[in-house]
Amino acid sequence: MKKILLNKKIIKYVLSGICLALIILAVILFCIKGKEDDSKGLNNYILKLDYDEDSNLLKGREEICYVNNSNNCFDKLYFHLYPNAFREGAKAKVVSQTNIDNAYPNGLDYGNIRINSVNDKQSGFTVAGEDENILIVELESELFPDEKITLSIDFEVKLANINHRLGFGDKTINFGNFYPIACVYEEGKGFCQDLYHSNGDPFYSDVANFDVEISIDNSFMIASTGSLTSSENCNGKTTYFYKASKVRDFCFSLSKEFEMVSTKVEDIEVKYYGYKGDGNLDKCLNVSIDALKTFNDLFGKYPYNTLSIVKSNFIHGGMEYPNIVLISDRITDEKDLNYVIVHEIAHQWWYGLVGNDEYNHAWIDEGLAEYSTLLFFEENKEYGENYKGLVNNALKSYMLFEEVYLKVTGKVDGRMDRPLSQFETEPEYTQCTYTRGILMFNSFRELVGRNKIIKAMKTLQEKYRYKNISKDELISVFEKFGGRETESFFNNWLNDKVVLTKG
Repeated sequence: MKKILLNKKIIKYVLSGICLALIILAVILFCIKGKEDDSKGLNNYILKLDYDEDSNLLKGREEICYVNNSNNCFDKLYFHLYPNAFREGAKAKVVSQTNIDNAYPNGLDYGNIRINSVNDKQSGFTVAGEDENILIVELESELFPDEKITLSIDFEVKLANINHRLGFGDKTINFGNFYPIACVYEEGKGFCQDLYHSNGDPFYSDVANFDVEISIDNSFMIASTGSLTSSENCNGKTTYFYKASKVRDFCFSLSKEFEMVSTKVEDIEVKYYGYKGDGNLDKCLNVSIDALKTFNDLFGKYPYNTLSIVKSNFIHGGMEYPNIVLISDRITDEKDLNYVIVHEIAHQWWYGLVGNDEYNHAWIDEGLAEYSTLLFFEENKEYGENYKGLVNNALKSYMLFEEVYLKVTGKVDGRMDRPLSQFETEPEYTQCTYTRGILMFNSFRELVGRNKIIKAMKTLQEKYRYKNISKDELISVFEKFGGRETESFFNNWLNDKVVLTKG
């Protein structure tokens, strides 16, 4: 009897152990599945790149696994060819007339992108669009919702000698928006195919996964989106292998003049690339660290393990890409440099993590990034900037803009929510997106309080991280903290119905 009871106890313990093991296994499988689902539905890019300095030519092969996340069937796919904006005769100008001399210090020069084949064929695709800016690939059979298709594209990019996102300058070679990238599809609108424009950042993309290998001469140092997984050296060239998951774009920059300093912020490696002989590398790195920590606290943790801040031959103040920002080497004033670094790092949250159509609604990411910059200086008073002072400066700047434009043109258009092509000048674009962005979000803060506007921004991150947001979706989130008048508040600002007066 005791023996039988003992066996029953043993069986009971064994069964309990098996049940516990099955539960643990189910949890593990659920977690693994959760991690897989986290990237489900994303396009996957594999890029193999080889840059030749003598010819300023980048040869590339792109394999994209495209996922149809829409409710419609596709018989064609569309890709932006941004490098064609740099070609001779392009309708879309990459810089305004006032910036020509600074952008082209060695005289006008041109570049382009050439598509050699798609799926190893010279047929079945066309380079079209308004300005040879769109690659159209005809599919052999319809691509239904939730289906995937893999395409391979062989291309060559000829770089222009220009201080810009894409091009080579005296000290850096920048590769921003250099490869065919899938056009975003919007229900009811179709594939978004807007032209390049000299105003702002004329880009709109979905989050995707990237595996990239880049072959360059050994004399170059490289800064890039993503994490370096390995490298190989052969015949005077080094091939770098990068992986970047859930990012909106891929960018890299090369230089023989780079000097890099780095440190860890928790599990994030922060790197600052300056030029050899610069005396402010550590200062710039510290600003970058403070910005990362501040925005982690305010909006939610930066989810990647690298962040690179890169001094660059760039015509404007700075430019944001996932995991990497370009900072113009034309900035000499320390306060201006700090401001630009913070602003561009803020874009890792506003554009990088929460995206938007930057061509048609530039105020969203630029306004949020500018206002976040003011929050940074409010949190970090040791930099000598005052929140109220920065708001007052923005107000003075905008009112001066209005005064000058009234004298010169007899009218002022302060509408914020319009396509880049509808801003007549670069100052008009800057004042309506950046400056009015500061004033609008500060005005909302005056209505609801500091804590609520920060909670609204954090909620945007929590709800729309890795997605694109519309104007209405932003307003809907802010409405939870500002009440039912929030929609009219934003629409009045966006449609230039708010009269600004000196405080």
